[in-house]
Amino acid sequence: MQGDRQGKGAVNQMDDNENPRDECGPLLSFDRTGGPVDRAIDELLALAGDVQHPEIVREMIVAALKAGVEGESRADLKLMNMSLKEMRYTTKVFAPYRSVRKVTVFGSARNRAEEPIYRMARRLGELLAREGSMVITGGGPGIMQAAHEGAGPDHAFGVNIRLPFEQKPNPVLEGLPRSINYKYFFNRKVAFVKEADAVILFPGGFGTLDEAMEILTLVQTGKRAPLPIVLLDVPGGTYWARWEALMREELLGRGAVSPSDFVLFRRTESPEAAVERIDRFYRRYHSLRYVGPRLVIRMTDVPDPFPADVLRAEFSDILVPGGGLALSDPLPVERDEPDLLSLPRLVMDFDRQEFGRLVELIDRINDL
Repeated sequence: MQGDRQGKGAVNQMDDNENPRDECGPLLSFDRTGGPVDRAIDELLALAGDVQHPEIVREMIVAALKAGVEGESRADLKLMNMSLKEMRYTTKVFAPYRSVRKVTVFGSARNRAEEPIYRMARRLGELLAREGSMVITGGGPGIMQAAHEGAGPDHAFGVNIRLPFEQKPNPVLEGLPRSINYKYFFNRKVAFVKEADAVILFPGGFGTLDEAMEILTLVQTGKRAPLPIVLLDVPGGTYWARWEALMREELLGRGAVSPSDFVLFRRTESPEAAVERIDRFYRRYHSLRYVGPRLVIRMTDVPDPFPADVLRAEFSDILVPGGGLALSDPLPVERDEPDLLSLPRLVMDFDRQEFGRLVELIDRINDL
């Protein structure tokens, strides 16, 4: 299922050997020295019980100790502390649903139930829940509440933010363990994007536009694996049409973005079309993963024969010079994901520049 994909979230993270190795005296080092701090941390990990990936947890402990030694600002330490707490709790809440497709829905908190766009958001929630997807929203009123009403509480996640006005959990989320309240917007944004298999945006205010530009930037730069991004408006609506026209005139016109960047999203005027776009994106494509310089595209199945030579020629512009594109068995490093080893692979020497073209490649694979 899509929820198992490693491709979600930041796909170009630094390798372990690229982590900054700043030092804070001989006692506190990210590199194991065997000193008294290392021994104390080992004892702490053993005392805690079944700690997963202890080598990573050890570095987290060292980082906290370094922050305490180096930091003179209580405010900085409070920010780091709350950030870690919020991220840990986010992982705890979402972890049981990794195998379930989840769709993040953005939109205005100010739309009312009698408005057509509210009814459209409710219909979208119904369609997503009907096919087994779960709906993530900001947890507030307006479009967020409408999508949750359509999906129902069993298919709802609320990712709320503490504000002095306007934002409070909607009635659908009342009493749900899948409702999270954040102090920091940046942690909330991570949850919206990291946990989603697709993003649908309705017209909204500054917050909605902020989220639209955030997800587009992450996918455009390869910091988030490609996913369906749908801009949904009422029939005849001008919100996203005028937004795209502005982007084309001012950004593309100035050479600030590439033509292929406009492939990263789709505009539509019906919930049915939005859901169809998501289903099409995952018709054959499953996930992707970087293994060194190579990109591995994992698929649920492949047609026979598979036109690797045709695709290599058609998408040669996004291959490194002399690079290849071919079907492959799982690469050795991928054995850390045993549940995905049975999936067929397409391995390519992607230049990591035009991610809109990568979306076009995914669409071509899905249409084979």
